Amino acid sequence: MVKALNAGLRKALADDDRVLILGEDVGPLGGVFRVTEGLQKEFGPQRVIDTPLAEAGIVGTAIGLAMRGYRPVLEIQFNGFIFPGFDQITTQLAKLTNRHDGKISMPIVIRVPHGGHIGAVEHHQEAPEAYFAHTAGLRIVAPSTPHDAYWMIQEAIQSNDPVLFFEPMSRYWPKGEVDLVENETPLHASRVVRTGTDATVVAWAGMVSVALRAAELAAEEGRSIEVIDVRSLSPIDYTPIVESVRKTGRLVVAQEAPGNVSVGSEIAATVTEKAFYSLESPVLRVAGFDTPFPPAKLEDIYLPDADRILEAVDRALAY
Repeated sequence: MVKALNAGLRKALADDDRVLILGEDVGPLGGVFRVTEGLQKEFGPQRVIDTPLAEAGIVGTAIGLAMRGYRPVLEIQFNGFIFPGFDQITTQLAKLTNRHDGKISMPIVIRVPHGGHIGAVEHHQEAPEAYFAHTAGLRIVAPSTPHDAYWMIQEAIQSNDPVLFFEPMSRYWPKGEVDLVENETPLHASRVVRTGTDATVVAWAGMVSVALRAAELAAEEGRSIEVIDVRSLSPIDYTPIVESVRKTGRLVVAQEAPGNVSVGSEIAATVTEKAFYSLESPVLRVAGFDTPFPPAKLEDIYLPDADRILEAVDRALAY
């Protein structure tokens, strides 16, 4: 995914001179995860800009640039570092187009490493998507594969609305095929990534691979699980999810974020409204616990794994 994002950003920079990259250590270092490696050397320090350690300043600068016609792409170094820029994002960036009655647009992409599984310290392994999905005026997306990362970053940059782009750190290094010519799935579309008949599991970002692993284990026991990659958390494409639930009658929503007042909660409520008479059991959620993210040695207890998903599937099938 790191190389796919790098290739997607390189293409966006080459295709449109208005695209800029801003962030801490995005220049010669290439970012903490090397997503921007080589881009400053190729496009220069006026296009790939190292910023001070000040997230509010990074976002505020991008807002001014967008007002002057640029399309800034911001890198937040780690997920927990986004909160110093939270005010700029939620009270300014998200509202400016509406405040100006649509006369200006905010084509800003904010790239945010997402989730856990890397054994890091506090403020480095959070899943803060619910804060931003709750905010009108922001688009929220999260790729789970290198192919999606390559195409979705370019689509996000082309959007005239601000986009929070959550990149699962657990999927930065696993390899996957990328079709550099054609992409069949639009930015805000959910996608069925494994078909099944007994239960539906919905996930996004790093949890998609965990859900697929759970489906593989279930198949060994004769159970058929359908897995859906949501991909877009605001707006959410409910059509594939509802169609799947009408077929299977059961839904489990899996996420790394805490379950209380979460995107998973919203999906559970909406599917209950849209497919109530198809449900054979309550919609169940598998999530991180409602505690601060623990020290690295305890992350495997905190983060949902395939066994926790399968336990929820078992409960759903028991109704």
